[in-house]
Amino acid sequence: MVVRAYEEKDLGTMVKIWNEVVEDGEAFPQEEFLDEITGAEFFAAQTYTAVAEDENDNTVHGLYILHPNNIGRCGHIGNASYAVRSGSRGRHIGEMLVKDCLEQAKKHFKLIQFNAVVDSNVHARHLYERLGFVTLGSVPRGFRMKDGHFEDIWLYYYEL
Repeated sequence: MVVRAYEEKDLGTMVKIWNEVVEDGEAFPQEEFLDEITGAEFFAAQTYTAVAEDENDNTVHGLYILHPNNIGRCGHIGNASYAVRSGSRGRHIGEMLVKDCLEQAKKHFKLIQFNAVVDSNVHARHLYERLGFVTLGSVPRGFRMKDGHFEDIWLYYYEL
């Protein structure tokens, strides 16, 4: 598995993976799905977008986006989102994506901040904590799950 900058040929698979996470309704705040046009615009608008690809069969299994968390005087703080195809989870692809993202982020930002890591997303939370992210606290009932109930969200940061 290799993590590399995305290419135009990856867009169809990237849109499918992204939309799968949106459809799950358990991690991303987005409710709108991407299509080929909006997906191309969305991924191109990021500071950096990468995919995790199996070098043996050129299958894309995951992706991440990296972008500013805010503007102006807070523009030195980055933010990122990660998506792994459901059938590929449990293979440490998310960890590879996060580690690559931290290396790429050093070129653009001083810190990474995650604003909304859902409480029940325990695999992501454990990964971030194992990699040295610091928990800032939680926002009670900060995320509306797909079924309509609310869960707490956690804020994390990482000094690059």
